[in-house]
Amino acid sequence: MTKTSTGNFFEDFRLGQEIAHATPRTLTDGDTALYTALYGSRFALNCSDAFAEKAGFPQAPVDDLLVFHTVFGKTVPDISLNAVANLGYAGGVFGAPVYPGDTLSARSAVIGLKENSNRKTGVVYVRTTGTNARGEDVLRYVRWVMVRKRDEAAAVKEEQVPSLPGAVAATELRVPAGFKASGYDRAAAGSRHGWDDYAPGERIDHVDGMTVEEAEHQLATRLYQNTARVHFNQHAEAQGRFGRRLVYGGHVISLARALSFNGLANGFRIAAINGGQHANPVFAGDTIYAWSEVLERIELPGRTDVGALRLRTVAAKNRACADFPWKGADGKHLADVVLDFDYTVLLPRKA
Repeated sequence: MTKTSTGNFFEDFRLGQEIAHATPRTLTDGDTALYTALYGSRFALNCSDAFAEKAGFPQAPVDDLLVFHTVFGKTVPDISLNAVANLGYAGGVFGAPVYPGDTLSARSAVIGLKENSNRKTGVVYVRTTGTNARGEDVLRYVRWVMVRKRDEAAAVKEEQVPSLPGAVAATELRVPAGFKASGYDRAAAGSRHGWDDYAPGERIDHVDGMTVEEAEHQLATRLYQNTARVHFNQHAEAQGRFGRRLVYGGHVISLARALSFNGLANGFRIAAINGGQHANPVFAGDTIYAWSEVLERIELPGRTDVGALRLRTVAAKNRACADFPWKGADGKHLADVVLDFDYTVLLPRKA
C-alpha cells in the first residue's frame, strides 16, 4: 500500500464528515514581516505595537487575512488538492485576535455536496473553524469548491446544497476585547475618516495598482502551506485549461485589501466575510486594481465608539477601476473582474 496521498476526490466526501487538518502552525514576527513585504499593507494596528497598545491591544495583532490564509492553507490537502476552482465564501466571522507566538489549527465539516451534470466534478461545501492553542475560535467560514472525481462513473449517494446567510449579522461581529477608540490615533493611522464619514452607496477608487510577480505569488502561497497543484506545477499545468499556473485567489484578496488602505485606512479589523467570488483567473504579470462600495453602515449593539461598514471590494486586472463597468448587461462579471468580495470592517466612531 502506498504511503503517499493523492488527496480526496469528490466521491470521497460524505455529508457530516468531520476532518481535523494536519500541521498546526505557530505564527511569528517573521511571518508578519514577510506578509508585509508581499503586499505592502499599511494598516497601523498591524504595523505598530505602540499604536496597538494605545488602542487597547497587548501588541500589534497579526493581519486578519494572514490568519485567514493560514487556516485556509491547512484545509487544502484534505479539501481542495484536486480542485478545479474555489467558488465562493460565506458566513465568515473573525474571533479572538491572533498575535505572534499563537499556534493555529483547523478543522472542517462537510455540509453540502452536489455533483455537476458532466459527472466529472462536483461541488463540496465545508464549514471550517480555526482555533488557537487555548481553544478559542479565531475564524470560522464556509467555502465551496469544485472538485474532480476520481472515477466519472462513481455513484453519488447523497447530495445537499446548504442554505447560506447573505451577510453576517451585527450581533455576530466581534470587537476585540479591550479596544479603546479614545486611544486610536487617526493621524498615525493615516486618515481622518472614520465610520461616521462614509455613506451607503459611496464608491471609493483605491487608485493604485500592483503587478503580480511569479516568485511573489508562489512564495505567498507557500507561506500559507497551501499545496494546491494548480499554483505550483507548471509541468502539469502546461497541459491544463490555461497552460500556466494560476495565482491563489487569496493572494488577490490580500492585494485588494492592501490597496484599499488608500480610502479606508481606518478599517482596522476585518470582522466578517459575507461572501466572495473569484470571478476570473489571475496570472503572473497581471496588474491588480481595486475599488470599494459601501453597502451598509452598521451600528454595533452596545457600542458608540466603534461601528462597522459592510463593503463590496471589486478587483480588476490590467484595467483601472475609475468608472469601471464591472458587470455586463447580462449581469455577469466582465472578463477583467477577478474578485468580487463582500466583507465587513470595523472603524472608530466620532467621540
